[in-house]
Amino acid sequence: MNKIRFIAAIMAVLMTATVFAQAAEPAAAASCHVEELGNIAAEDAAGEDIEEVPHSADWNLLLVNPWNSLPQKYAIEKRKLANGLLVDARIYDDLNAMLIDCWAAGLHPVVCSAYRTNVTQQRLYNNKIARLRAAGYGWTSARKEAARWVAPPGTSEHQTGMALDIVSYQYQLLNKQQENTPEQKWLMEHCWDYGFVLRYPEDKTEITGIGYEPWHYRYVGRAAAKAMQESGLCLEEYLETLKAAERETALVEELETAQPVPVAPAPVTTMKK
Repeated sequence: MNKIRFIAAIMAVLMTATVFAQAAEPAAAASCHVEELGNIAAEDAAGEDIEEVPHSADWNLLLVNPWNSLPQKYAIEKRKLANGLLVDARIYDDLNAMLIDCWAAGLHPVVCSAYRTNVTQQRLYNNKIARLRAAGYGWTSARKEAARWVAPPGTSEHQTGMALDIVSYQYQLLNKQQENTPEQKWLMEHCWDYGFVLRYPEDKTEITGIGYEPWHYRYVGRAAAKAMQESGLCLEEYLETLKAAERETALVEELETAQPVPVAPAPVTTMKK
């Protein structure tokens, strides 16, 4: 088994490097913009000159969405993938294990997008708006529609280094058909074993604020991923359950530690005969 995993790891590195060297033509129309990833890798490898901030124990549950922006001066220690893309160093081992096991199953997953700087996210967002404008959208509607697929800078999970777009080598278009590839079927079934979840499920779009993306995976840690897999909750819902549990615990503790309020005895009255 170890030999198979080793061979799969070598094949994954070689295949991924080949994909990005070729800037695969089928992905030219994908919203992932694989044709731009050469520039993205170079931009993001340079990083951003910002001060690193302390991370809490639940760093893996950081919520970044249309209503919750990335914390100011947020920074991470990054680790480079074989194709030049970057991820939060803390997720690297679990990501590597997942991709190796996927390859060992005879499949060909390709990470086509990972960490992005604010500059890169702004460029992708602007490009999406420009394409929608060219397709006939008005300025306001183009911005609104663009945000459903390419998050405005500061609200993208890719800026956390914990989100990845993973596609099939044989089918690299980022559309609903991606869910039918063997790679996505394997990832959707097994990703939680490695601490990842499919971040934007089809039945949670109203809650996440993002359209269905059967290629976008987010690291949340193995315990949280298992809980979300078993409950069917998305990250927003899962975090709400944690908050509710914390409030209930705090209330119980408050009641247990509260001092009893003395009750004055009722006055004794005598009846006249």
